[in-house]
Amino acid sequence: MTPTIILLCFLAYTALLFVITWLTSRKSTNRSFFLGNKTSPWFVVAYGMIGASMSGVTFMSVPGWVGTANFSYMMVVIGYVFGYLVIGNVLLPLYYRLNLTSIYSYLETRFGFWSYKTGAFYFILSRTIGASFRMFLVVNVLQIFIFDFWNIPFFVTVLIFILLILLYTFKGGIKTIIWTDTIQTTFMLLSLVLSIYLIVDSMGLNLGQMIHKVYVSNYSQIIYTDWSDKRFFLKELFSGAFIAIVMTGLDQEMMQKNLSCRSLRDAQKNMFTFTGIMLFVNFVILFLGASLYLFTADKGIALPAKTDDLFPVIAINHLGPVAGLVFLIGLISAAYPSADGALTSLTTSFSIDFLGINKREELTEHKKKQIRQMVHVAFAGILLMVIVLFRAINDRAVIDKLFTVAGYTYGPLLGLYSFGLFTKFSVHDRWVPLIAVLSPVICFFLSEYSVHIFHGYRFGFELLILNGFLTFAGLILLRKKHEPKKQK
Repeated sequence: MTPTIILLCFLAYTALLFVITWLTSRKSTNRSFFLGNKTSPWFVVAYGMIGASMSGVTFMSVPGWVGTANFSYMMVVIGYVFGYLVIGNVLLPLYYRLNLTSIYSYLETRFGFWSYKTGAFYFILSRTIGASFRMFLVVNVLQIFIFDFWNIPFFVTVLIFILLILLYTFKGGIKTIIWTDTIQTTFMLLSLVLSIYLIVDSMGLNLGQMIHKVYVSNYSQIIYTDWSDKRFFLKELFSGAFIAIVMTGLDQEMMQKNLSCRSLRDAQKNMFTFTGIMLFVNFVILFLGASLYLFTADKGIALPAKTDDLFPVIAINHLGPVAGLVFLIGLISAAYPSADGALTSLTTSFSIDFLGINKREELTEHKKKQIRQMVHVAFAGILLMVIVLFRAINDRAVIDKLFTVAGYTYGPLLGLYSFGLFTKFSVHDRWVPLIAVLSPVICFFLSEYSVHIFHGYRFGFELLILNGFLTFAGLILLRKKHEPKKQK
């Protein structure tokens, strides 16, 4: 598996995406870019969202987690199911009833200008850091296995990757992404299945025997009952539900795909179908992780220092060239959807939420398109700079911390939407940004010193719930004293 062969496969895969782009972006308009003309088939959206929700981080990290967390991550995934039910039955009807393009427009209707801008700003901040982090991991692997061979600088590698994504999303936007995500999901799932097959075959087993080995091993443990453990099943269950609500239901990138469906009913069918597929795919990823650990024990292979490196090290160094190629294609397939969707949703949010091009009647359709395209290019440049900055930092612990901090910013969104949906109070809108800043800051310090403050308790994913609760409590303090405002 030479760098030339890997590069040719990468180029062939990218060429396939551009063929789909050409077919889907003809006669594109702003409406097709933002909402796909609301003609996307729900079953295509449901299948493609699997690839969009699975980033390169998930593809590389979750198999490695099995070594320390076993199958406890499945409790988080089961929690997702409850979160997706809330999205399908509460949030999607709201978005369709208000006929939203950007989901943060709801905050202006409910609270006012500053709440609206706060919600949109936090999405842009979170998605910029999160998408850059995910792309950094993937581009770094491509740099090591392809571009270092020709002494191509990392900056140029990132530039190539960003340009490719920019080019195939530039005209079609969400209309193109709906279909490219389908192809990418297919390749990612094939990569998982083929990797498991190659591991099982190299150990001289069949699938049934491997399933039995995983089942009788410690890796298959799902439920942990120690309340102070990060893996405590109730913490993971509730955290999974709220993670799904904020990172799917309150995320412009994921909801933009749902809003491209023909009707609310189609969007709900998409969400519930996606839920079932997601359960199965996450179980397959955990099974792959257990198989990797059993393989290393069977072959006497030393485990890498970082669990994130387990899958790439085994696939590339110990399973032969086919497995290495399968891994890289799967990684690229997991990376493209998170990158193209992020770029499109960032463009949508900034164009609608900050530039307000949908409300400016003095602008022609052509002028709106020009503005949207300039924003698209600008965000591609921002992602490029942030990825290069991560490389300059060159400290995985620091970068992980930045990624974690970006996740904290979903807490205020949870608090804002919860307060808007489940109370009828108005708030002093101009003070909302202050509450939205204080909540994640407080959560960060509580997380850092929880062992000392709470007698050994360690926060896990449930920190998101606390973050949302603090925002909700802050909004109660900001509520206006007169009669509750009737919701529009």
